[in-house]
Amino acid sequence: MMDLHREIIKTGKLMVKQGLVASTWGNISVKLSDDEILVTPSGMEYSKLKPSDLVLVNLEGQILEGCRKPSSELPLHLAFYKYRKDINAVVHTHSIYASAYAALRKPIPPLIEDMAMVIGGPVNVASYALPGTKELAQNAVEALGDKGAVLLANHGVIGVGSTLAEAYKACLLAEKTAHISLAAQIMGEPVALNSEEVKIMREAYLTSYGQK
Repeated sequence: MMDLHREIIKTGKLMVKQGLVASTWGNISVKLSDDEILVTPSGMEYSKLKPSDLVLVNLEGQILEGCRKPSSELPLHLAFYKYRKDINAVVHTHSIYASAYAALRKPIPPLIEDMAMVIGGPVNVASYALPGTKELAQNAVEALGDKGAVLLANHGVIGVGSTLAEAYKACLLAEKTAHISLAAQIMGEPVALNSEEVKIMREAYLTSYGQK
């Protein structure tokens, strides 16, 4: 359990170091069991987090362990876990290029193969709702579908995965692809992978990629 606490804190520090968030923004959670979620606290610097600052809650948002207030986006995290049983981790970032797409309210197209493999298609945009609300949570799960990431309009990006590393990877690839897309548009007209190409690569990633 303590190793997982440290992994969450390490991921939070990486988010800041790699420019995916600034200061205290963004949040992370991991599902420990069918009814136990470990989540980062609200408004605390990642560089100063200790394992005891993380908060254990159930799927209804009730605090089971911890003395801190959980992330204000807890309803969003809980909605993802209720919506898809394959999700074991949620990472929320405010990275610059992905957030530019969120501000445009345009999906990030599947322009590169690693993004297609991990996310499984375009990163769709959830309809706007105020942060921390149940409406935002509902909009986000609807826009996510079966993919590995979703944009929150005028807000940021959410990555989900079977592990914390996978959820974080989805955020990194959404940001990388958004950056490539904007650069490609300066040079010409980017060509997105088609749905069949994405489907084939996604299936290969899930079934045969890496050391299974």
